[in-house]
Amino acid sequence: MRAKLHELEERRRASQEGGGPERLKKQHAKGKLSARERLDVLLDPGSFVELGRFVEHRCTDFGLAEQRYPGDGVVTGYGAIDGRIVYVFSQDFTVFGGSLSEAHAEKLVKLMDGALKAGVPVIGLNDSGGARIQEGVASLGGYADLFLQNTLASGVIPQISVILGPCAGGAVYSPAITDFIFMVEGISHMFVTGPSVVKTVTHEDVSFDELGGAAVHSRTSGVSHFAYADEASALKGVRTLLSFLPSNNSEAPPVREPEEPPERGAEELLDIVPDHPSKPYDMHDVLRRITDGGEFFEVHREYARNIVVGFARLGGGPVGIVGNQPAVLAGVLDIDASLKGARFVRFCDAFNIPIVTFVDVPGFLPGIGQEHGGIIKHGAKLLYAYCEATVPKLTVITRKAYGGAYDVMASKHIRGDLNFAWPTAEIAVMGPKGAVEILHRKEIGAAQDPDEKTAELERSYREKFANPYHAAARGYVDDIIDPRHTREHLISGLRVLANKRDRNPPKKHGNIPL
Repeated sequence: MRAKLHELEERRRASQEGGGPERLKKQHAKGKLSARERLDVLLDPGSFVELGRFVEHRCTDFGLAEQRYPGDGVVTGYGAIDGRIVYVFSQDFTVFGGSLSEAHAEKLVKLMDGALKAGVPVIGLNDSGGARIQEGVASLGGYADLFLQNTLASGVIPQISVILGPCAGGAVYSPAITDFIFMVEGISHMFVTGPSVVKTVTHEDVSFDELGGAAVHSRTSGVSHFAYADEASALKGVRTLLSFLPSNNSEAPPVREPEEPPERGAEELLDIVPDHPSKPYDMHDVLRRITDGGEFFEVHREYARNIVVGFARLGGGPVGIVGNQPAVLAGVLDIDASLKGARFVRFCDAFNIPIVTFVDVPGFLPGIGQEHGGIIKHGAKLLYAYCEATVPKLTVITRKAYGGAYDVMASKHIRGDLNFAWPTAEIAVMGPKGAVEILHRKEIGAAQDPDEKTAELERSYREKFANPYHAAARGYVDDIIDPRHTREHLISGLRVLANKRDRNPPKKHGNIPL
């Protein structure tokens, strides 16, 4: 027995060496952690339990029969984050460049299956050169097996992808199906075809970072939800994100003991929204005065900045926040903002996270580019997401709520549970200037001074519609509140709606306008 135990220890030790010290040295020289070092940063100390450490590839072609490494380029298992169990895999670039073989894929599929059965999140630390070419279609089949598991797990358990190296070709589609993608500046790259192929086909000369780096995907494409300066920060960001999420779709999100009372007021809210309706302000300034500790964990911070989405706590309970951003494009809804908001709303609804919406929206962005780009179908995605959501939905109209955008932004008409308005709210089909130019076109045209007449009519329109009382009279707003007490109203509403029951009609699934 002792001899066999000695052999076991030797094999365990060998499995932890990855591709060997020389390759590990190269990994460190690139400013990258090893696969196991990443797990040490991500997980609670001493909590990781490895599974599949002795798995090896089965390929005998191209000299691979003599190149076998225990684990076959990926470390899999489970551990804890803040005491809660998560399943995790960490690809090892020092072994065959982290490439995915048939055996490698089987480990990932088995891990995903285990996470589904256990009802816990799965986190993928991706650092791979893609499919292992030597194995041909077997490696491609492995990717397809993984894509299927990602799809089946979607909406059942949280799935998080962290890109810590290359992620190219078919490999990008597994992270793309997951709920959130983290990237690191300078070392993370995602693209379907690399720079050399792009140059051959389109004659465009582009670098790895310019084509698929963290900045591109967090600001331009929206593929990445988070971008960090280094690996350790990104992995700590994953820990923060998980603190807001339930382990699966049948659980409630984790509640903390609040450190401040619900009735904590915020006098500053009276001065944040300008008196003039066209002057901008930063919606973050509103959120910081309302959430627990002024904390807001923003998602897609650099993408579609005219809408703000992210997680916070109110009274200790996690909420998903969606807010128009008057400081960027006046908070107008465009294609990118609609996509960003819709995906976030659907995630919150899938995982029982109440949605709090702050509205200051002048409408949808006009223009040929938007119309030809499909603003109709993309805007409908945000509408669909809000309509479909059955979690508690609370809405605060801080200022403008014009046109169809008023309907879309969690209005009472699409099953908003509690809809509040500040006295500064303006709820109308359109802004005063556009409205009077349509309603009083002949009267303005016949006036001796059209500009003066327009200004007079605008004042009249504003007195009638640039306030929340007309909507409140019809029951479209549940209450007009003092901005200083917004936090108290929201926490009270969340408590009332804690056991909300609402169901959509039985169906296989809806047909969202993709």
